Amino acid sequence: MPDLYLVEFKGNRRDFFNNTFYHSLKFRDHVIVQAERGEDMGILLNRIEREMDFSDKEKPRSILRPANEEDLEKLLQNRSDENGAWDTAVRLISKHQLEMKLVDIEYQFDRNKLTFYFTADHRVDFRSLVRDLAAEYRTRIELRQIGVRDEAKRIGGYGICGREQCCSRFLRSFEPISTQDARDQNLSLNPSKISGNCGRLLCCLKYEVDQYNQIHSRYPEVGERFMTDSGEGVIDHINIFEDYLVVRIEGGEEVRVTGREIRKKQRSQGKFFRTLHDHHSSDDGTQ
Repeated sequence: MPDLYLVEFKGNRRDFFNNTFYHSLKFRDHVIVQAERGEDMGILLNRIEREMDFSDKEKPRSILRPANEEDLEKLLQNRSDENGAWDTAVRLISKHQLEMKLVDIEYQFDRNKLTFYFTADHRVDFRSLVRDLAAEYRTRIELRQIGVRDEAKRIGGYGICGREQCCSRFLRSFEPISTQDARDQNLSLNPSKISGNCGRLLCCLKYEVDQYNQIHSRYPEVGERFMTDSGEGVIDHINIFEDYLVVRIEGGEEVRVTGREIRKKQRSQGKFFRTLHDHHSSDDGTQ
């Protein structure tokens, strides 16, 4: 069975390909691969060692051959022509008064297709634009509307952490993210602190949220009543890193309760804490 490889194209677009013809390949070298219609060129990233399930998606096409010097010169010419097409595309978009933002332009290696990536707030009727572009470039034209997160992925850049954007480096799909994910990690809800270059919530907010939720399940919630050796009070805040919570009792006194004490109370009482409802229920005998 031929080896499976991951190949990267312009705009951090990636796909899997089989080394069907058993070529001798080197990582980071350019390779010519099968495309939907014709040939494309990308960079060989790595060999896939694990089993992949392609039952619900299109099966990988083949790597046709390693790229040669002539292929690389053609790639440079394609990139130059893509830059040249930018002004023409912007002019035609303005001519047809279309509310869309051009993001990127990409020639398929064999120039059998020219793709224009754009963002827009609404659906765009670009049929007349496609006709003008096809007449200008005499090849198959594809206009592809993408989201702002995909735009950031294609353009690339660095996040507030100082590292290359996750979407450009390794993410293959985008998960839904909410401000609740930030709350669960006790992060500031300042948009400038939790938003990426795309203007959406940071993808990395999703990385550790499950672990945070799992750890938080070991503690009572902030705002609940809790009995300490100094009396009953309300949980003010929890520090999961140093494994303690702070209870504010009457008079404003703050009592620190360690995770060890919480777990001891759990074992002895069979619960983490006494809620206000539980307290009242024990007084009037109701359940």
